[in-house]
Amino acid sequence: MKALTQTNLKFPNQNSFYKGKVRDVYKIDGSYLVMVASDRISAFDVVLPRGIPYKGQVLNLIAKKFLHATRDIVPNWLIATPHPNVSIGKMCEPFKVEMVIRGYLAGHAARTYNAGGRVLCGVKLPEGLKENDKFPEPIITPTTKASEGHDEDISREEILKQGIVEEKYYVQLEKYTRALYQRGQEMANAMGLILVDTKYEFGLHNGEVTLMDEIHTPDSSRYFYAEGYAERQKKGEEQKQLSKEFVRRWLIEKGFQGKEGQSVPEMSDAWVKEISDRYIELYEKVAGEKFVKHDNIDLSEIEKSVNAFLEKHEKSL
Repeated sequence: MKALTQTNLKFPNQNSFYKGKVRDVYKIDGSYLVMVASDRISAFDVVLPRGIPYKGQVLNLIAKKFLHATRDIVPNWLIATPHPNVSIGKMCEPFKVEMVIRGYLAGHAARTYNAGGRVLCGVKLPEGLKENDKFPEPIITPTTKASEGHDEDISREEILKQGIVEEKYYVQLEKYTRALYQRGQEMANAMGLILVDTKYEFGLHNGEVTLMDEIHTPDSSRYFYAEGYAERQKKGEEQKQLSKEFVRRWLIEKGFQGKEGQSVPEMSDAWVKEISDRYIELYEKVAGEKFVKHDNIDLSEIEKSVNAFLEKHEKSL
């Protein structure tokens, strides 16, 4: 299976094309988006040199599941998923922050804590925590949403002070973030998992706060296995997890954290396959169903499926 790493599609009434780290986004008729989830993989805000087969399908289909499961909490951008790698949705005016919520001391928060930091994005962290301990209650640690380069940690106070998001909207973003995280936790717990941390992106559609992009995928979230969590914490052992963190750790071990002058290490065929297998494992654990591999993807197939949907639903869109 070849990885889908590039698209160059043409759709009727296409206004523009934007290539993100992982997704290729086509703006149609100034009102909605065609988003293609590629097999590109990024870490430390750098796109790695090799694509991961099936990764795009995993992200797109998990996002579809959770977007449908949270519509009662907040409106979201998704209209349809006409192909395993494609989502079509409403175009929103994005807020320039990502709402990160953490229930446990893991990942970036743990690295900050272990380096002696006790404040993250304006939130005070309790003393005496070990890596992967549960916080007394989930904390929101926003980041700026950079169009290029690294996202940066930012506090609620700075967001409001700089006018990045109006307070009336930011209050809503916090409320939705906590409700979505709680729902994600409940769904993860039902599958024997713990949703450790995750991030959400929001925008305005017709003046209404709307959930955008993917949610609760391995690219935007971290999961632990619930079984054995307490015992591993007690023994000081690493948690068994499903997330992209294992890729970040591999990069760190190879001397790469996205900093100037560092080179991305070479990715072997075996390592690419292992990453792919772990994405599929996460899909099956989170979604609770067998992952069906959609093989032999070609761009004409994607183009055809999107065009068929657009033609059929042109009036309603």
